[in-house]
Amino acid sequence: MRLCSIASGSSGNCIYVGSEATHLLIDAGISAKRVEEGLKELELTGRDIDGILVTHEHSDHIAGIGVLAKRYDIPIYATAGTIDAMKLYSGTKALDESLYTVIEEDKKFTLKDLIVNPMRISHDAAQPVGYRVSYGSKKVAVCTDLGVFNEYTVESLRGMDALLLEANHDVNMLQVGPYPYYLKRRILGDKGHLSNENSGKLLCKILHDDLKSVLLGHLSKENNLPELAYESVRMEINMSDVPYKAGDFDIRVAKRSEVTAPVIL
Repeated sequence: MRLCSIASGSSGNCIYVGSEATHLLIDAGISAKRVEEGLKELELTGRDIDGILVTHEHSDHIAGIGVLAKRYDIPIYATAGTIDAMKLYSGTKALDESLYTVIEEDKKFTLKDLIVNPMRISHDAAQPVGYRVSYGSKKVAVCTDLGVFNEYTVESLRGMDALLLEANHDVNMLQVGPYPYYLKRRILGDKGHLSNENSGKLLCKILHDDLKSVLLGHLSKENNLPELAYESVRMEINMSDVPYKAGDFDIRVAKRSEVTAPVIL
């Protein structure tokens, strides 16, 4: 099983999860050309993709879906609310209805040899979700675009072998940065994005002996730095009362516009 970020950041997101037999994309918020280039690095093509799992309808998550789905006849899996919202977006509103499959939070479904389990997240979108994907005993999760986490989030992410978790912004950078006040409030709100600090706090609650790798994703271009996200999350772990240190785990930052080295389970 592989988990790989093709692109992750405020300007576009596309994550690959797959086995030898099944290949999935979680979101495609970059151009179809860039997705295809990323897949080529994984020795795959668009024809190999068995489905696109959509987290929500914001353009940095769906910008390339219209072209990809049409070009390769790829099924799209999303909640009813997300599908309705996608039908209003210029890049996806002309897609054939037959490409869509409605999914529900916490209702597992099977795609060949992978089991997909969507989870609720708190974000200002129609009906957003994160995804947990399992292959045999191996489990990975992709959880970004959440303003807050709660006990449900923690329980949903327990026991993962690897995950891509949001570390969107540094609070101080955001507060003194160029964004207008309303946008700062949105990002800092309960339906906004997870800060570096809160990403570390959430991670502390789900660390376990068999966790292989953590990718920090969806970093803001204007309000974060890869080094800052990395060090802030590590500091939260090292200063917490959990029986681990950050050095016990493979923690990396997913690259904004390049393929990040895959996690192989």
